[in-house]
Amino acid sequence: MRRLFVCLCIVASLYSCKQNIEYKAYLHDPQLFSNTVHELNSVVMGNNFPPMIAARNYTYGAIAAYEVIAAGYPKKYQSLVGQVHGLTAVAKPAANTPVDFELAALLAYIKVGEAVTFPEGSMQEYKDSILKLARDKGLPENIETASQTFADSMSASIIRWSKKDNYAETRSAEKYTVRDEPGRWVPTPPMYAQAAEPHWMEIRTMAIDSANQFLTPPPIPFDITDKKSKYYEQLMAIKNAIDSLTDEQKHIADFWDDNPFKLNVSGHVMFGTKKFSPSGHWMSIIGIAAKQAKSSYDETVYAYAKTSIALFDAFIQCWQVKYTYNTVRPETVINKYIDPNWRPYLQTPAFPEYTCGHSTISSAAAEALTDIYGDNFAYTDSTELEFGIQNRNFTSFRQAALENNSARFYGGIHFHPSCIVSNAVGKQVGDFINGKLKMKK
Repeated sequence: MRRLFVCLCIVASLYSCKQNIEYKAYLHDPQLFSNTVHELNSVVMGNNFPPMIAARNYTYGAIAAYEVIAAGYPKKYQSLVGQVHGLTAVAKPAANTPVDFELAALLAYIKVGEAVTFPEGSMQEYKDSILKLARDKGLPENIETASQTFADSMSASIIRWSKKDNYAETRSAEKYTVRDEPGRWVPTPPMYAQAAEPHWMEIRTMAIDSANQFLTPPPIPFDITDKKSKYYEQLMAIKNAIDSLTDEQKHIADFWDDNPFKLNVSGHVMFGTKKFSPSGHWMSIIGIAAKQAKSSYDETVYAYAKTSIALFDAFIQCWQVKYTYNTVRPETVINKYIDPNWRPYLQTPAFPEYTCGHSTISSAAAEALTDIYGDNFAYTDSTELEFGIQNRNFTSFRQAALENNSARFYGGIHFHPSCIVSNAVGKQVGDFINGKLKMKK
């Protein structure tokens, strides 16, 4: 009888060990975190958020997850408290509680990511499915409870901090004044939408000192009267390029289009199509890089947090320039002075031309990712495959950012010199963040 009892104990112990391995293998898989980012990306897309607001969701969510990881791995990561503006304290895990920090990071990301802009609960079904599967794999109730408690406390810290970034105040700020003046931005077809987020430069930055920190040269002076002027030269360059695009150039333009809401017009029929925004595209690239590099769970969270901060600040810097110069889009000028029926290959976004938002944030993100994974990190970007656009291969993150410059030109929505300037300034933003933030010890 004693021998039977011992055998039963051994079997029970082995079963318990197996369950412990099963739930941890599931919850500690870095791909689960990347899948969760993709889920938030899809929710953001469904809500038609413009790219800078999307970046806000990703960044606060990623910082919440990172702070959980920093608390769980204090010898490897340093908290962002005192490093990013306004973050003076965050929650700490209660002593002697069995927190699973990977699970807590995931739960904090979900809670903050959805609560920053849109109503809580948008990802509830997704969250419930993860917890159900984890329980089925042996997640103990006391560990789930402790992890959820810490995640909720951390989320509350980050959400309180987010509410002081001036986002709410900009919701009721004065609208952009449309004036039909030579060289000044006006709404473009087919939506003729009002200028998007003309006060975004007033949002509190994360790491850069202010929206004005990086000086950007003025745009090419508007001059349509002199056909030898630099402006007219660039205008014709963009028109001629769009009138003779190759299939490869169209693929490049489509791949980096990242229009979160395109209005399609066919006769009297109008319908919208959605894709990930520029910031959402880079969220996907982070996941691709983390998987290829075989990053651990904590390293994956770190990559999302650092790159998100670069995207966040780059948008603020760019929007400061956009609404300082309020430059007209090529489509408007060509329609008015050269060809009223001309249309760009891509749909023109609803904000001024200079500088290029996608080029600025792509370059900043590329610098953050290069700092994490190194230069010459070759990868295949499959982000757009779910939207019917074939993959593209890159030799580095910087090469991807440079291709984006060409994409905005091939799309007919930006002058190429604007993209070149934007790439350079975005790199400055990324370099500054790499140097300022001390995250990985």
